[in-house]
Amino acid sequence: MTTLSPLTALSPLDGRYHSKLAALRPYFSEFALIHYRVQVEIEWFKALSDEPTITEISPFSIDTISQLEKLVTDFSESDGKSIKSIESRTNHDVKAIEYWLRERTEKNEEIAKAAEFIHFSCTSEDINNLSHGLMIIQSRSHVMLPALNNIIKTLVRMAHQLADTPMLARTHGQPATPTTLGKELAVFAHRLQNGYDDLAAVPILGKINGAVGNYNAHLAAYPNVNWEEFSQSFVEELGLEFNPYTTQIESHDAIAKICDAYARINTILLDLDRDIWGYISLGYFKQKIKESEVGSSTMPHKVNPIDFENSEGNLGIANALLRHLSNKLPVSRWQRDLTDSTVLRNMGVALGHTLLSYESCSKGLSKLEANPDQLSEDLKDSWAILAEPIQTVMRRYGLPNPYEQLKELTRGKESIYKETIRKFINGLAIPDEEKERLHNLTPQNYIGKATELARNVGG
Repeated sequence: MTTLSPLTALSPLDGRYHSKLAALRPYFSEFALIHYRVQVEIEWFKALSDEPTITEISPFSIDTISQLEKLVTDFSESDGKSIKSIESRTNHDVKAIEYWLRERTEKNEEIAKAAEFIHFSCTSEDINNLSHGLMIIQSRSHVMLPALNNIIKTLVRMAHQLADTPMLARTHGQPATPTTLGKELAVFAHRLQNGYDDLAAVPILGKINGAVGNYNAHLAAYPNVNWEEFSQSFVEELGLEFNPYTTQIESHDAIAKICDAYARINTILLDLDRDIWGYISLGYFKQKIKESEVGSSTMPHKVNPIDFENSEGNLGIANALLRHLSNKLPVSRWQRDLTDSTVLRNMGVALGHTLLSYESCSKGLSKLEANPDQLSEDLKDSWAILAEPIQTVMRRYGLPNPYEQLKELTRGKESIYKETIRKFINGLAIPDEEKERLHNLTPQNYIGKATELARNVGG
């Protein structure tokens, strides 16, 4: 049998891109899921020991608590393999963790006496939903948001640097009212910052209320414990928001919301990738060259925008998965079916492709250099774009048919020169100071508040 390696892996996330996704593996690998389950089981065990109305289990000593916590902090790949070995016999992944905990703590008399309180009153989904919730919120704060923030900071910096670099805009792909290169980057910085804020604000919910969400087993054993209050406190101590109304599963509406938040950000980033790709094609940006790299196997001159293309491709895969997760996870037959289980295991795949796209976009942005010569070349003969301000000033002074006059002068004409525009302005029945103001307009300086807007982004 072929040994699994980056060369033999079925998925490119664990193959070609293996080294680029190390930051996500502590949150979304099979090992990570097992690790989080161990953490939740131990925290529940500790919480039960601290509940005074549950007299059959006493508060654990400092040494026992330390031993339990070390099972989490020192959890190793070998421990994961031991749990998988138990699972091969039980054919149940969460029950395997319960048995492993019993085995690892059987020599501790305190724990041995209370061993039946490991996984007490829990359904597997009590452990799973909390584990997945922790995986999602911690990967968001430690990996995904910082990677997104790097792009935003880069765009803000570039927007400031290029705030007053004029650029011919292209609405519908045709020459249009000028802007600045910095202002166009500021638009994306602002959009992505809004997406960042929305993503960061999505709460992730959790529950630990038994087989159908009613605390049936809990109350059967301890009818005098306020289980709803106890469970809420436990869930919130983990850093999740408590969901008081569930079936066997937590309904995953919040996970759907976070998938949608990622997908919206990815759509904005895809828009950025395509715009930058186009600006490179127009020559507005040059790309820094690395001597050892090859752009084409047959055309030596090529410097291709491969980072933005890689980002765009991964964004498409990521959003296909994120949209499926968002649509599928909130739907479960009656009190429980298992379709969410296999789907949730692909959250890391969706975020893996998302992270790849962030990294590729960041790499591409770091290679960009504005090309003032090409920007200026596109603007210098684009005098027809001044039809907009001229006809707008004519409207102010009540001149007849201003739009139609400028349309006749400019629309569809192959070349409109400065002299043509000046002659038209001189013939207008408007004050001399207004003529002078229009004469001072050029394709390079007719940029409105673009410079100011670019400089203010990120402030």
